[in-house]
Amino acid sequence: MTIHSQSPVSEHPAGAQDPIEILRQGTVIPAHPLALDADRKLDRRRQRALSRYYLDAGAGGLAVGVHTTQFEIREAGLYEDVLTLAAETAADWSDRPLAMVAGLVGRTEQATAEARIAGSLGYNAGLLSLAAMKNQDTDALIDHCRAVSEVIPLVGFYLQPAVGGMELDAEFWRRFAAIPNVIAIKVAPFNRYRTLDVVRGVVAAGAEDRISLYTGNDDHIVLDLVTPFTAMRDGKPVTVRFVGGLLGHWSVWTKSAIDIYRSCRAVSSEEAVPSELLALDSRVTDCNAAFFDVANAFRGCIAGCHEVLRRQGLLEGVWCLDPEEGLSPGQAEEIDRVLDQHGDLSDDNFVAENLERWLS
Repeated sequence: MTIHSQSPVSEHPAGAQDPIEILRQGTVIPAHPLALDADRKLDRRRQRALSRYYLDAGAGGLAVGVHTTQFEIREAGLYEDVLTLAAETAADWSDRPLAMVAGLVGRTEQATAEARIAGSLGYNAGLLSLAAMKNQDTDALIDHCRAVSEVIPLVGFYLQPAVGGMELDAEFWRRFAAIPNVIAIKVAPFNRYRTLDVVRGVVAAGAEDRISLYTGNDDHIVLDLVTPFTAMRDGKPVTVRFVGGLLGHWSVWTKSAIDIYRSCRAVSSEEAVPSELLALDSRVTDCNAAFFDVANAFRGCIAGCHEVLRRQGLLEGVWCLDPEEGLSPGQAEEIDRVLDQHGDLSDDNFVAENLERWLS
């Protein structure tokens, strides 16, 4: 099919100028990786290059300090440094308004402290992981979320249990959606039933016009973006749509991802979705299976994204902060396969044309 292709400017609708409004209307937000050198130290030059790449590709913002950035940056003392570098690069490199999202983790004291750091650096919202709150009841979870929301606008995060998340039912999401300073939810359980729980919760709270849904379901990116999701409220159907994505998968082949996103958003609710666009879902998912190392329970998901960026020249290696974390056996061969079969979905030419400038 023909994918909409435009010059590398932001794709958020209606020319939104306010970062919160950009988030509400919907946009593409890559989950920013961490560039390390062979000594596993921050490679500032390549970290800046990655940010420049995403901005020139047309991303509407950046998510930094999230899973793809490696949660271990906290223990390594890099959290504030990495957030600062991304914020400064974005301000220096782009004159567009951008939605900057900071990852927030830990129990309430840590999460609120990170929210204050992010706010002081100019970040517009915090993506709140609840992984540290396992075994807490719903009341405790909601109290935690409300406390952090008093520091910074929140993007909720349904992190899949396979990489540290927990199951969260529709009642949790109803109560979470009722928190006034929640502006969006990243839905990433990699499970259709749990995705529907988020939809049901937002609709039950009557928050569908205030809270935007972002796909984090890297296994169904295209389908999330073109599917109308309907839940019942007071005996009547209420339909909501995902308006954007905040994805680790979009940290690679980002220019192509934005072109696909534009094609998805161009399909109105009254139109039938072209079969060619629907067919892209399985192809993108096939690529994700290789990049995210699905065959090995996601153990190589970060290193897999690094490998794609390494092959393009954006990263020097696939190093992670944890020396035990890297490509799984057979993962490089799977990446070879999807590059061969789905190379038309890459943005290799775009990267090659700009790489020297980004690295300067």
